[in-house]
Amino acid sequence: MDGSASKNPELAAKDGGESCKPEGLRAGGAPPLLNGVLLGDTHLGFDLPQKARVEKRRRGEDFFTNLERVLREAVEHRVDFVVHAGDLFNRSQPPAFVVDRAARLLFEAAEQGLPIVVVPGNHERSRLPAHLLFKHPNLHIFDRPRSFPLTLKDTRVTFLGFPFFRGDVRRNFRRLLREAGHVCAPPGVRLLCVHHAIEGAVVGTHDFTFRRGREDVVTGQDLPYGFAATLSGHIHRAQTLERDLSGAALPCPVLYAGAVERTSFVERFEDKGYVRLALEPTRDGGRLVESRFVSLHPRPMIDLELSVSGLSAETLNHRLVDLLEELHPETVLRVRPVGVPTASARALLSSSVLRSLAPSTMSVELPFRPMA
Repeated sequence: MDGSASKNPELAAKDGGESCKPEGLRAGGAPPLLNGVLLGDTHLGFDLPQKARVEKRRRGEDFFTNLERVLREAVEHRVDFVVHAGDLFNRSQPPAFVVDRAARLLFEAAEQGLPIVVVPGNHERSRLPAHLLFKHPNLHIFDRPRSFPLTLKDTRVTFLGFPFFRGDVRRNFRRLLREAGHVCAPPGVRLLCVHHAIEGAVVGTHDFTFRRGREDVVTGQDLPYGFAATLSGHIHRAQTLERDLSGAALPCPVLYAGAVERTSFVERFEDKGYVRLALEPTRDGGRLVESRFVSLHPRPMIDLELSVSGLSAETLNHRLVDLLEELHPETVLRVRPVGVPTASARALLSSSVLRSLAPSTMSVELPFRPMA
C-alpha cells in the first residue's frame, strides 16, 4: 500500500497529483472505483475561548480552517464519501458557538450531496452534542453500534462501526461488531469505522507502539474479514497498518489519517493532513486499491531550550529578538529556559514579554520561570 503517492490513474493529478475526481467505467467494463476521504481528530474548540482573557494568537482557528479545507476539496473533487473518524470536538461539552460553527460546515458539505460518516470519539465522550443541522440525511453519525448502508455509483457501500467504547475494548470488540451487524452486513464494499488504538499503531517522538493485551488496544487479528479497510481515528499520526506485531497479515488494512493539526509538542515532527482513498468493489467486501496522504501544511512547531544562566537583561533581550527573527512568522513556539538568570533578566522570562517581541502571527508560550 502506498501511503504517500498514488499510482492509480483515477487519482492522477491534474493539479500536481492531488485530484481524485471519479471516473466512469474502467477498462473492460469494470465498475468505477469509489473515491473517499478519511480525516479525524479535528478537535474543534481547541484553544478557542469565547471570551479570551489574554490577547494572543490563538490556534483554534487553524483547526476550523483545516476542516473547512478538507470538506471544500472533497466537494470540489466530487468524492463519493467522507469519513470523520472521531474527536470532531475537543471537549464533550464544547461552547455553543463551536458546535454551531462545526454543524454548519458539515451541513453545507452535506447539502452539496456529499455523504459524511462521523464516529464520535473519546473527547466527545462517545456522543456528539445535539444540533438540528446534524439531522441532515447525508450526515450519518454513529450513536451506537450500527451500520449505514449507502448506494454510491450503483454499488452498495456499508459503513459499519460504533462510537468510542469507554471500557475494555479488547474484550468487547467482537461483541460490538456483532451488535453493529457484522454478521449480516450486505454484500458490496464494507468499511469498518472506529475510534480506537489498534495493535501496531505508533505515536509520539519516541515511537510508542500500542501492543496487544492492553484493554484499550484492539487486537489486530480480531479485525473482521470481508472488509475493504478499517478507518480509525484516535491516533494522531497518519499511518497504515497491514500486519500485526507478530508479522501476520491483518484481516483488512487499517488506516489512520491522523489529526488535522498538531495538538501537542510531542507531534511537532509529524505532518498533518487527511487521506484520499480509492476502493474497488469486489464480491468479498471490496479492496483498497490506493491511499494517498494529503498534507494540510501545518504551522511549524518548535520546542526550544534556551540557556539563560548569568545573562543580563540586555543580552537576553537581544537573544530573544534574534531567535524570533530566525523563525517562520507562523511558528508555534515553546521556549523552555534552562539555568538561573540574573535578577534583571528574570523579568523578561514571561509569556507576555515573549509575545510582545514576537510577530502577532506567531503562537508563543513560556511554560515556567526558572528558579534560583
